[in-house]
Amino acid sequence: MRSPLRPLTRRGLLTGTLGSAALLATAGTLAGCGTKGAQQTEAGCKSEDLSATEKKLAFSNWPQYIDVDEKDESKRPTIEAFIAKSGIQVTYNEDINDNNEFFGKVQNQLAGCQPTGRDLMVLTDWMAARMIRLGWIQKLDKAKLPNVEANLLPSLRNASFDADRQLSVPWQSGLTALAYNAKVTKEIRTVDELLTRPDLKGKVTALSEMRDTMGLLLQSNGHDPSNFTTAQFDDALAKLKRAVDSGQIRKFTGNDYSQDLNKGDIAACIAWSGDVIQLGFENDNIKFVSPESGVMLWSDNMLVPNKASHKANAEELINYYYDPAVAAKLAAYVNYICPVKGAQAEMEKLDPDLAKNPLIFPDEALLSKARGFMALDEQREKEYEAKFQKVIGA
Repeated sequence: MRSPLRPLTRRGLLTGTLGSAALLATAGTLAGCGTKGAQQTEAGCKSEDLSATEKKLAFSNWPQYIDVDEKDESKRPTIEAFIAKSGIQVTYNEDINDNNEFFGKVQNQLAGCQPTGRDLMVLTDWMAARMIRLGWIQKLDKAKLPNVEANLLPSLRNASFDADRQLSVPWQSGLTALAYNAKVTKEIRTVDELLTRPDLKGKVTALSEMRDTMGLLLQSNGHDPSNFTTAQFDDALAKLKRAVDSGQIRKFTGNDYSQDLNKGDIAACIAWSGDVIQLGFENDNIKFVSPESGVMLWSDNMLVPNKASHKANAEELINYYYDPAVAAKLAAYVNYICPVKGAQAEMEKLDPDLAKNPLIFPDEALLSKARGFMALDEQREKEYEAKFQKVIGA
């Protein structure tokens, strides 16, 4: 069931497609069009659900973020099983390559209360937060999501941008922490070691995704990344700047750090758990480290946009993926944190080694150190992103 090392994972696409300049450009576009004009309300933007008469739905997701038949990569076994079980035809599109790029695709329709042609889409926490803030997402009917209610991990039941998961359900989750190559360096244990240890100078990378890198630095300073002040952010940013100015950090990357770490061209880095699992299949020297100060926990979330005309069908699909047996099949391919209770026992039947992997099924000790990044309003999002981009030289 183990998938081979893929050249570009879904998480790498988060920052690897457009880069920092495009991120800031998109933020500028949002500001330019004016969020007041873009804002929608449930009362002002009503959606008609045709699920009872139209047994279909359109699902937008990231590339390589679903199970694929090993003999025929055009087939997606769990989707095909859902179609056979429900009679609902699913048009599955791998058309999300970057959160901001996708935002640009749909913002005019959603700002104008127009259909996007999508019934379900998967977006990262911070983009989900933005769309929820703008009133572009439909509230889910929990009565139609019994598997979610029963099986969603407790650590993911509340998000800072969506209390009690009224509008979003995690598709997959992951951790951001540290990694190193044991062939070229000794063990690292803390963020401060990564940023200051002399033997690592020039052999370190950090992530160009602001929330991941800054979240870890906030924790290393004893602050909570899910609830912090601007002064605390600036303090953590000053620590990062010192590491940049000293030459400790070689560069900031998307997931292109993976191959450098694998080859030993860098010794240590801030890393995503899914990448480290993939690297570990081929290289036993790649080690994942959860610093005592804490790790970052993020999710990609299933959302039903306004004017989606097959909401109940989308909810049926969401509920299907929270069946532990289905969730295990998905997790065996994508190798991120499975958000579904009971999937670990099902994974035992598929791949006992993966069932024991704490980066797919973390224990409570690890999850207790995990935090999400605080939901930001538009002003702070632009402010913090601009400060971060200046430090990393984007």
